[in-house]
Amino acid sequence: MLLYKNNLEDISSDMLKGFFVDWPNPPSPQTHLKLLENSSKVVMALDEQSNQIVGFITAISDGVLSAYIPFLEVLPAYKSKGIGKELINRMLIELQYIYMIDLCCDDDLVPLYEKFGMMKSNGMLIRNYSMQSGVSKE
Repeated sequence: MLLYKNNLEDISSDMLKGFFVDWPNPPSPQTHLKLLENSSKVVMALDEQSNQIVGFITAISDGVLSAYIPFLEVLPAYKSKGIGKELINRMLIELQYIYMIDLCCDDDLVPLYEKFGMMKSNGMLIRNYSMQSGVSKE
């Protein structure tokens, strides 16, 4: 059974294994926990049987007008079960009083986000891959 949580109470880095698939330099579970702690909003899907987080979405916001959704991930074994859609839905409820909610995604994910009323837009970005793990290289 899945439990959806919007707080980090009782969440440890041991519960965050297996994310960032195909990243050449993925964040460790400890860095992942720090990422969640520093987010303005977080919604997670917890598999109560295994006591593992199987999906999460985060938002960074000024709490007034703008929010950005940098991450939505579901573990490979849990994909195609509606978890990502539920995470998006719950995050949009968390952000319902925010004027603009932005995110960047690959082209193949545009139809998913359009189902939630999001509009396709242009975006610009920088990717500093040497910092992908979240650990300083100094």
